[in-house]
Amino acid sequence: MSQPSTQIMGILNVTPDSFSDGGQFSSTDKAITHALEMCTHGAHIIDIGGESTRPGADVVSEADELARILPVIEGLVSENLSAQISIDTRRPKVAKAAIKAGASIWNDVTALSFEANSISMAAELGCEIVLMHMKGTPKTMQENPVYDNVVDEVCTYLKRRLEAAMAGGVQAKNIILDPGIGFGKRLEDNLLLLAEVDDLNALGYRVLIGASRKNFISMIDKSPADARLGGSLASALWAANLGASIVRVHDVKETAQALKVWQAMRKQKNG
Repeated sequence: MSQPSTQIMGILNVTPDSFSDGGQFSSTDKAITHALEMCTHGAHIIDIGGESTRPGADVVSEADELARILPVIEGLVSENLSAQISIDTRRPKVAKAAIKAGASIWNDVTALSFEANSISMAAELGCEIVLMHMKGTPKTMQENPVYDNVVDEVCTYLKRRLEAAMAGGVQAKNIILDPGIGFGKRLEDNLLLLAEVDDLNALGYRVLIGASRKNFISMIDKSPADARLGGSLASALWAANLGASIVRVHDVKETAQALKVWQAMRKQKNG
């Protein structure tokens, strides 16, 4: 059976305080083992984060962030990891160190706006860049976010950021867009953004959807973070059906199986 066209980005939080798996993979050995397992289960990309961006999260020092992520990246490179490595960071210096160590994607929740040299650094590195929409900061983003038209506002913001990135030397082929499910969004905002993934696709760039275990699922069925597999799979399949290029998930094995079965059914229907 052929692989699904939607790529799977496996989440690897090397933090003590991430909302779903904080502390589980904070040691280098555990993190490397988990990344290798995710690759075995079908991950195309491993997204490594050393600073939690959950609602209410505190800022981590640059030194602490580097100390968390670099040994993991270096360890995975030494293991000849079959997947791409992505660095989930807001900081240009952290991104540069991670790319130098072996990462090839910079996943930035601030869409290259956190520091004045973020765009110039992205251009210098020449790596793939995920530009994400977030209203406010991780510390404040869930404090009464309000939109008039969330889909239009998110698309407009991402279009503005990608234009700024390209004006600063980032190549169009390297840009990936993420609407930021759960980042300064109400339940209805998250659902509308998921419902209109094809509006994001219309911008002409790859789209990443990260809905895995997000709190909006619990707003529908009251489930805790470790019991949201069904909602996460539903979101991933919906996004894939609407053309998302990448789904960012905690549960790689289950997502890979769901995508393969969905793809097989689609192929059968389409002949």
